[in-house]
This record gives sequence, C-alpha cells and structure tokens, in this order.
Amino acid sequence: VLQSPVYSHFGESIEGASTIRAFAADGRFIYSNQEKVDNWLLAFYPSVVANRWLAVRLEFVGTVVVGLASIFAVTQRGTISGGLTGMSISYALSVTQTLNWLVRMTADRENQVVAVERLKEYTDTPSEAPLHVKDHTPDDDWPQNGKIEFRNYKMRYRPELDLVIRGLTAVVNPGEKVGIVGRTGAGKSSLFNCILRVIEADSGSIHIDGIDISKIGLHPLRENITIIPQDPVLFTGTIRFNLDPFAVCSDEQLWQALRLSHLEDHVMSLAIRDGSDSDKSAENLLPVKTQ
Repeated sequence: VLQSPVYSHFGESIEGASTIRAFAADGRFIYSNQEKVDNWLLAFYPSVVANRWLAVRLEFVGTVVVGLASIFAVTQRGTISGGLTGMSISYALSVTQTLNWLVRMTADRENQVVAVERLKEYTDTPSEAPLHVKDHTPDDDWPQNGKIEFRNYKMRYRPELDLVIRGLTAVVNPGEKVGIVGRTGAGKSSLFNCILRVIEADSGSIHIDGIDISKIGLHPLRENITIIPQDPVLFTGTIRFNLDPFAVCSDEQLWQALRLSHLEDHVMSLAIRDGSDSDKSAENLLPVKTQ
C-alpha cells in the first residue's frame, strides 16, 4: 500500500521531468519523494525488525529441540541404536527451517486471502437487469419521437446513502434542447446514467415515448440512446469501427455522419496522406474531434 505512492511518484517525475525543470519545481518534487519514501520506511523498518525478532526466537526453539534430542540420546544410549539416535538429531536440526516455513506460509495465507475476499465481493455484487425482457420488448422503431418524462423520480447510489435525485418530475418534449445546470456533484451526469439505467431508480419512473424504461431490457434501451460523454473514449481500431461497431450502416451513411459533424475533410486528409480510406486508425483524432 505504501510502496505504490513511491513508484507512482517516481514514474510521474520521470515522465514530467522537463515540465518540473521548466517551472523550477525540483525541490518540491524531491521533498515529496522523500516524504513518500519516509512513510514507506516507517512501515518497512518495523517489518524487518519483527522478522529478525521472530528469526532469533525460532533459532532458539530449534536449538532447544536439538539439545533435548542430544540429551535424550545420551541418557538413553543403552536402549536406542546409533542409527535411530542420528536420525532423531538430524530431524531435530531441520526444525528451525520447518518452523520458518510454517510461519512464512501462515503470513502468506493471510495476504493471499485478500484475493478470496475480493472474489467473494464480486460474486455478491448484484447483477444488472436482464438484457432482454420477452413480455416487454419495444417496437423496432422505438423511440420515434424522443419524449422523455420523469415521474417523481428518486435515485441513490447505494441503499445506505442519501438520495441524489429527489422526486424529479419533468417532461422533455421531442425536439427540445434542455440545459441542466448545477454545481459539481449535484447529479447532472447521474441523470443521464439513470436514463441508461446504469443506476437503477429508488422509486418513481422514466418514460420514453410512453414506455417505462424499467420494464424493458437493457439492450434495446441502450442501443437506441446516444450520449456524448464529457471525457470521450475511442475503442482501439479504425474510425469506421468506432462509428459503426456492429457494421449495420453503409459507407454513404458513415460519410454523411462525418459530414454532419464537420469531420469529413479531416478524415479525407488522413486518407490522402496515408493512402487509406475511412479505415484509418482513430488514434489520429484530436480529443476535441473525438468528442
């Protein structure tokens, strides 16, 4: 836990070395690095001391066992053979190593059981709603108009937390452009997560073109709703793949989409420069063009 900040800070310092020098922040970063190393040593030093403390006592226990075996062999020299005596002392000499291994495995088990706890946490995580609901499948052309209606909608991130959205009742008519204003953490992005059912409702409902979205499967809901996130993300692949990952649109439709978003000239310039078509890698797009 304490090593990660050291490695992270060291890597960031190497990557941003030129910027650090440009702003004359060498001293601040050196001090920050030393502080993180000191915090790590505060935990590492007691660990080393505890290991040596344990090693000394295990050696002492091993020595006592060997001594007792030797005394027993001397006192019982008339009743046991020399071979049995040698074997008992030989096994006694390995007690220290066995005790070290036992303690090490016990400590390792405590560390590894954390992975089991994480797996159990994931297995206990509630699953999402089904992708398809046979009895509530919307028409193929749904939604036709795009009317969104919130009916006393309430949402919270977890059952033990307070409500983030409290009794929202609103209607967004087809073709309307609505701006949602609020401070950071007010729930603006959460509202869109609710429409996509990334977060389920605590109570109330959302209707799109008269259909309660909580009654239908996640696949038809998310397939028919498009959102442009604040932080755009592109899949590894081509522009064509990012525009149409399921290969359901024609080339003309893809070019029309690029034309409407004012990206046709940019993609054409990539094709001319690289001798390719719209299959050019999407990694060449700037963040603003990605969005």
